[in-house]
Amino acid sequence: MAITQLSAFLENTPGTLYQAVDAITEAGVNIRALSVADTKDFGILRIIVSDIEKTKEALDKHTVISETPVVVVKMNDQAGSLKRILDILKEVEVNIEYVYAFTGGTQGSAYVVLRVDDVEEAESILERKGVKTLTDDDMKDFLY
Repeated sequence: MAITQLSAFLENTPGTLYQAVDAITEAGVNIRALSVADTKDFGILRIIVSDIEKTKEALDKHTVISETPVVVVKMNDQAGSLKRILDILKEVEVNIEYVYAFTGGTQGSAYVVLRVDDVEEAESILERKGVKTLTDDDMKDFLY
């Protein structure tokens, strides 16, 4: 039940990120979370959105897009919450490739996006430990 993260490869030039965000906005899609990693010549825009297909269609003319399953975990917005999640994944030796986070609409809630080497194992152990993970359907009308 992982969430689909879209990655768009953008030229590292002024206005390129704006064009991508503008296209997504014009398509009527809400960006739920984003991260940009850069190199000298290009950047990788990683996004979680309310409508995957509309976003792919909107960005198709601007860039190459890929889909990646990621685990999104709901946690308390307090010190130690991320460490608890990492402790659980460390127990079963799930490798974390990258992480980014966002806060929710409800006071005291936060979310962490985890790109891991074994999504099914990560979700399974987190569920067994009582940790809430989100799905693509949760992102459509995200009000957490």
